[in-house]
Amino acid sequence: MIRIAVCNWSNRRVGGTEAYLGNVTRYLHHHGFAVSLFHEMDRPVDRELIALPWGTPTWCVETLGRTRAVEALREWRPDVVYTNIIESLDLEAELIGIAPTVFDAHAFYGTCVGGHKCFKFPEPTPCTRTFGWKCLLHYYPRRCGGLSPVTMIQRYRHERTRHALLPRYAAVITHSDFMRAEYIRHGVQPGRAFNVSAGLFDNLTSPTLSPGSASAVKEPPPGSRDAASRPVQLLFVGRMDLLKGGHYLIRALPRIRASLGRDVALVLAGEGPARAEWERLSRKLVAADSGCRVDFPGWVSGDALDALYAAADLLVVPSLWPEPFGRIGLEAGRHGLPAAAYAVGGIPDWLTDGLNGHLASGSPPSVEGIAEAVTRCLQDPMHHAQLRRGAAVQAEKGGTGGSWPMLLDIFHAVGK
Repeated sequence: MIRIAVCNWSNRRVGGTEAYLGNVTRYLHHHGFAVSLFHEMDRPVDRELIALPWGTPTWCVETLGRTRAVEALREWRPDVVYTNIIESLDLEAELIGIAPTVFDAHAFYGTCVGGHKCFKFPEPTPCTRTFGWKCLLHYYPRRCGGLSPVTMIQRYRHERTRHALLPRYAAVITHSDFMRAEYIRHGVQPGRAFNVSAGLFDNLTSPTLSPGSASAVKEPPPGSRDAASRPVQLLFVGRMDLLKGGHYLIRALPRIRASLGRDVALVLAGEGPARAEWERLSRKLVAADSGCRVDFPGWVSGDALDALYAAADLLVVPSLWPEPFGRIGLEAGRHGLPAAAYAVGGIPDWLTDGLNGHLASGSPPSVEGIAEAVTRCLQDPMHHAQLRRGAAVQAEKGGTGGSWPMLLDIFHAVGK
């Protein structure tokens, strides 16, 4: 039996990475691997614990102290160390020395000073540079990070250290072809870089799709294209910060309403530092255009999130930075919900223009572009119904663990 030590900064479901790790550990356990969880801290305490198989050994650096926690992991004798987000680089380097290590690249670790692979000035634009000291020449002019020279140097040294760790990993896992190419471009040998996308859902075999699945999406009744009088229902789900592009979507609403000839209702579900600014922008827009409505329900999960998916006509993913994948699109697809997004990062891996939604140019992203992509999804009821079926089909492909057998092969090969 191969023993895999899953390592992460937290044991709480803080975001998509931790939800994914819960699925991974259960999947590995289901297929005969022994799993454990090594984590740096037990925070934030208001979030649920990662769902682990019963009896999974866990060690917390914050609780036990680093020396005791690492020693306990060594005594467990893992065959493979599987690192995800580790905040301490010294700890990451120590974990690599315990056993052959598989690194799961959930973001641009070791490939970008700012961490977002995106210029923020004069407008957010994805960056295609290879990481190196010349990145420092762009840090201030293109607002890759803050304005502190101390922070700039610290960030550069941090990412340079991460970059130096890349050759020490037995394998690097990514979740899109875009991210795999990014790491190969930064020196990871192609034979050690793997795109293990899919496996989104909790089910260990095939998921049970919602009533919006491919088999349940119906053709619109005759004459419905002339009877569409209710407001268009748009949905955004995610963290609210500058590079998630919510302000572009809000500014696009009047264009969308004018193009469709229908009122537009937008729900922005989530929290984050940009929420106050997005709310201010929304109030101003709604006051000027009574045909637009914007709601902010905060973080939503479980049945409440399912209800938002069921009520929406379209998911909009207006990310301005190159998302490593954008798993929210497949999750929405379980409900037969198509998407509109910019063609940045790993998003085109799951969003095929004209199949399960429409893409806008991401070079650079624009308000006009996302408005046009949304309009193309919704202007023809027959086409929208086809996109709904396409979204469900894509979700089924992504939800049956389509690439997860590769994950098993990687751990078997590394653990020998």
